[in-house]
Amino acid sequence: MKTQEANFDGLVGPSHHFGGLGVGNLASQANKAQASNPREAALQGLAKMAGVSELGLLQGVLPPQARPDIHFLRQVGFNGNDAKVLAQARRDAPGLLSAAASAASMWSANAATVSASADTWDSRVHFTPANLVSQAHRALETETTTLALRATFPAERFFAHHPALPRSTQLADEGAANHTRFAADDHTCGVSLFVYGADLQYPATGRFPARQTRLASEAVARQHRLRSDRTLFVRQHPDAIAAGVFHNDVIAVGHADVLLYHEYAFVDEFGTLEALSNALGQPLRTVRITAEQVDMAAAIQSYLFNSQIVTLPDGRIQLIVAKDCEEHPAVWPVIQDMVDGPGPIDGVSVFDVRQSMRNGGGPACLRLRVPLNEDEQAAVNPDSWFTPALHRELEAWVKQHYRDRLTLTDLADPGFVTEVHEALDRLTVILGLGSIYSFQQAP
Repeated sequence: MKTQEANFDGLVGPSHHFGGLGVGNLASQANKAQASNPREAALQGLAKMAGVSELGLLQGVLPPQARPDIHFLRQVGFNGNDAKVLAQARRDAPGLLSAAASAASMWSANAATVSASADTWDSRVHFTPANLVSQAHRALETETTTLALRATFPAERFFAHHPALPRSTQLADEGAANHTRFAADDHTCGVSLFVYGADLQYPATGRFPARQTRLASEAVARQHRLRSDRTLFVRQHPDAIAAGVFHNDVIAVGHADVLLYHEYAFVDEFGTLEALSNALGQPLRTVRITAEQVDMAAAIQSYLFNSQIVTLPDGRIQLIVAKDCEEHPAVWPVIQDMVDGPGPIDGVSVFDVRQSMRNGGGPACLRLRVPLNEDEQAAVNPDSWFTPALHRELEAWVKQHYRDRLTLTDLADPGFVTEVHEALDRLTVILGLGSIYSFQQAP
């Protein structure tokens, strides 16, 4: 049965702000403490979803987290009612308040690792939520992410949901941002490429510690019971990590039998390409970008490799990039050469996701890829599929509930917590998810 890749984008949450929380994420740190625009961010994300859907591709929506997380603030020692907890955190530990209010779940590439039913032992789509233990603000996401995934992909006949890996730095798992599925066609078993930055031989040290470990990648592959001859574990180049490439999807992107990558993406560049081609059973179609063409700083500024590669209904390969790529003097000519040249990339679509980019995430960060056959598509929660009608409803919802300016001081307003809960309570009705948030549960 034909497998088609669906993109499930994370809806930007009402607490989207520039906290500079991502260690090693240069864009996040550069914009720390500036005023954000959550309404614009959410509308930009919806416009990107609409554009992908209009290309004839499967597009879904994943909900944001409920933030600020008052329970987390109480866990770290703040006491009293919500207003007192928020005020104490703002006064004594603004970094913890920012972490409690993070909207980073918008980058759903970190939500989970997903394996296609064509690749797994029981012919079901497998999900393992990421534990995200390397960053305090992201480690708060796992529980709600698990519930959201179960509500979005509910049918046990088609979908297998695993628990997140144990919360240990040796098992640090950042999800699909470090996993790529390649496939020779729409009908055969795929090849899984897991990229890690640290293992027992190469611990997570350096200016910017690696976030994904080999032990975590191997554990996920075991949980999903992937075939060993079609599963590869490859080390990310430490120079890329040191330059601020915190996930593999900031330095390489793959889809079908195509790989767009920087020459410093992998420690063993040519060995990786050979192993992928051997596992795939045919030569991988590659687009190699050298440091002379695009240096590491330009790659990170533009998020060229955090683009999406998709197959259009007519079989053409399309690159989906951030507007920052179009505006970068070194990057845009390289993209034009890709499209005009003899390589696999046939066209390019440009989207303005500036608010996400300023916080450290591009087009590929915003989406979780879920390979689905026709039966599995029908088993997805129907209200989670992006349609023109849902687009209109979500746009109206955002305009009603989201602020157009947000600072750290605003996050300490207990009225803001009420605003967020009212918004998300309505969202779960729109998306037909049920009660996935703790504030919706009976005490």
